[in-house]
Amino acid sequence: MHVLANRVMLESLKDGCVVKGSIDDMMTANLGAVFQPHGLGHFMGVDVHDVGGYLEGHPVRSTLAGLRSLRTARLLEVGMVLTIEPGCYFIDHLLDQALADPQLSEFLVPDAIERLRGFGGVRIEDDVVVTSTGAELLTKVPRTIEEIEEAMAAGRNEEKVVIPQLLTKQV
Repeated sequence: MHVLANRVMLESLKDGCVVKGSIDDMMTANLGAVFQPHGLGHFMGVDVHDVGGYLEGHPVRSTLAGLRSLRTARLLEVGMVLTIEPGCYFIDHLLDQALADPQLSEFLVPDAIERLRGFGGVRIEDDVVVTSTGAELLTKVPRTIEEIEEAMAAGRNEEKVVIPQLLTKQV
């Protein structure tokens, strides 16, 4: 799933003229790790980042960039609860390393990379439970532009919320 997330991200970056060239060649060069340096998700349970991702007798942790950050390589079983959180980031030191690397830099569009510096990135997090037929989405948030705008408009109509940390101290 992590590798598929990287492919989809690279396809979108190519559509946006941020990267260029063959997606298959980008995947071979592991370009996805530049933009998604974290693992795709993790188990949830007793703790938000639940343990148990790498147990004896299960696949071992990869040493490849991007993949070494995966929290598990286990086969998923019914009842397991995970978070799936693909992200795309523009992290200066990772971009600088990629631009200096002859294998990775051939895929980058320098003007687009410069334009996106300082943007940060975006991560979308979904929580799922594995079922016998696939997975059930536990996250209930707006997803489309229309749904997000509707939620934002509804928030404007609610009564003012006071956040104590943002109040100025009055002496």
